[in-house]
Amino acid sequence: MPEVERYQQGTPCWVDLSSTDIEVSKKFYSDLFGWELDAMDAGNGMTYYMAKLQGRYVAGMMQQLPDAPAGMPSYWANYIAVDSADEAAQRVEAAGGTLLSPPESVPNGSGRMFFATDPTGAQIGFWEAGNHPGSGLVNEPGAMIWNELQTDDVRKAVAFYEAVTGCTSETTPAGDLQEYTSLLVDGRRIAGALKLPIEGLSPFWMTYFNVTDIDATVEQAVELGCHVIAPAFDVPGVGRMGVLMDPAGAAFSIMTGLAA
Repeated sequence: MPEVERYQQGTPCWVDLSSTDIEVSKKFYSDLFGWELDAMDAGNGMTYYMAKLQGRYVAGMMQQLPDAPAGMPSYWANYIAVDSADEAAQRVEAAGGTLLSPPESVPNGSGRMFFATDPTGAQIGFWEAGNHPGSGLVNEPGAMIWNELQTDDVRKAVAFYEAVTGCTSETTPAGDLQEYTSLLVDGRRIAGALKLPIEGLSPFWMTYFNVTDIDATVEQAVELGCHVIAPAFDVPGVGRMGVLMDPAGAAFSIMTGLAA
């Protein structure tokens, strides 16, 4: 179902953008996906924007924090649902991950969260829902449809996520990619992992948004100032997709079809 009220532990549940130019990002994604943005006070003079489709929140974005390392590019952060942020943080360290921030409560009872890096260096957020479960709409045009870890050591990374969240995994042949690993919760594929396709990249989580027409969306994105990383291509048995870089420099993917 495209509408989601809660997420099981281990399931990607939210994405948000840290932008080097929030005004550019707000205009780009609103024009591309039809997002309506609600501004919320994030403290310390910062504003967090909640993107809405069909009356439900689907993603967030904010200006990059002032204390971010010099030269830090814009990026989409992915969050995984956990039943307890504090317990998950303990498991992160036990499984070889590194805490980037301790668990903390988000204002207005939204939930508790923390950031960490897995043992291969990919950053990931963990979210314990309060009154905000995460994306209330998925697999619909303009909403999150898939989340994918790209790393230089898939087995090491997957073992970490299994230890922290209790998810399981399944690795299958995948044509030119040699193999693809799916993360599963209760037997349902909820995310993927693969060997970094481009040498020299640091491990990271890629966000995929659903669109109705890949080729038309790529054309529109370019008109809005986007750079094409990978032109539209077909993945047998999955759908059609493309990889883009928004005008503020954040990479993301678009995809037709439904995530398995």
